[in-house]
Amino acid sequence: MPAIIRWSPAREIVRLSDAMDRMFEDAWTRPMSARAEREVRLPLDVYTTPSEVVLTANVPGLKPDEVEITLEGDTLSIHGEFKAPMENVDYVFQERAYGKFSRTLTINVPVDVNKVEATFDSGVLTITLPKAEAARPKTIKVEAKQ
Repeated sequence: MPAIIRWSPAREIVRLSDAMDRMFEDAWTRPMSARAEREVRLPLDVYTTPSEVVLTANVPGLKPDEVEITLEGDTLSIHGEFKAPMENVDYVFQERAYGKFSRTLTINVPVDVNKVEATFDSGVLTITLPKAEAARPKTIKVEAKQ
């Protein structure tokens, strides 16, 4: 006799998540020729503070001169290339992305372009965009009328 199971939206989300994981895993295990020319989308972390916008990206194995960063108006672009893996080997797994990468973002706050900095530390690229004075939050003191 079949059991009655209460419907659970959370269980459906887990099933959907598992299906998406399988789909992405299949995408990474496709033959090399199917992925060879595809450009990699550089994953970023972006956060803001009252005085700046900060972006970080993992770029292991690259040197500072192998990454091009441009800020034109409110558009920030990052370009580079992860070197191709070894050839003449049969991979059991090949999960690391390689090839040309780029990322373009629209920065939605005015920044002081003369103070923008980019640094490398242990394979992590950090771009610091100081907010323009006009975009920084201001505290306004409330005074009582007498």
